[in-house]
Amino acid sequence: MSTNSEPQFAPRPQLSDDVARFVRRRIFDGTCRAGEYLRLDQLAADLGISVTPVREALLNLCSEGLLVQQPRRGFMVLELTARDVADVANVQAFIGGELAARAAGNISGEQLAELRSIQDELERAYLGGDLERTVRLNHEFHRLVNVVGDSPKLTQFMSGITRYAPESVFPTLSGWPKQSTKDHRRVIAALERGDGDAARSAMAEHFTGGVTPLTEHLVERGVIVAVDPDTKNAT
Repeated sequence: MSTNSEPQFAPRPQLSDDVARFVRRRIFDGTCRAGEYLRLDQLAADLGISVTPVREALLNLCSEGLLVQQPRRGFMVLELTARDVADVANVQAFIGGELAARAAGNISGEQLAELRSIQDELERAYLGGDLERTVRLNHEFHRLVNVVGDSPKLTQFMSGITRYAPESVFPTLSGWPKQSTKDHRRVIAALERGDGDAARSAMAEHFTGGVTPLTEHLVERGVIVAVDPDTKNAT
């Protein structure tokens, strides 16, 4: 079948997103280290796909600050810092908190029931150790809150910054499933009361509360260089 037909062309952006998600995960789990070069042809061969979606994915990761393109050498993985992790979380906290506050004034009983249902499923997925399902359900939880917040621009910004957060890492952090469950339940309770200030605080603290455990995890994996708290220099 011709690859120039419209049905074949349509899935390509999704394929490049899948490749970007794959490479992003390998960076955050320490498989691809800072200074390592990723070559288009090799990555395409490893994934069994053409070079085009791989190129699109790596260029997108360059725009996220995870890679830099070097002429004739490929795409180099850039160093990630603890400040990067904190900056992403702080932006998520500000935008996510505002969306949650707005959702508190908009949410319907049906939407609350849907949010509780998603959270119930998420907790069961945590107990079952189903990583992919926990990532998907966590995304659905936050997406519903953001949609109810009814601010397309803020939701768009939130979607953009979330790409910089290693969502697949959080369920593997010691104690995070329990903490995330507590945070989500606080958000639901605030939305049920229609308390915008409480919803904002609960959501913001949910994002910032993940900074320390995530940073420690990434240091242990060698993704982030450890910093001496006295000298502020890498050790």
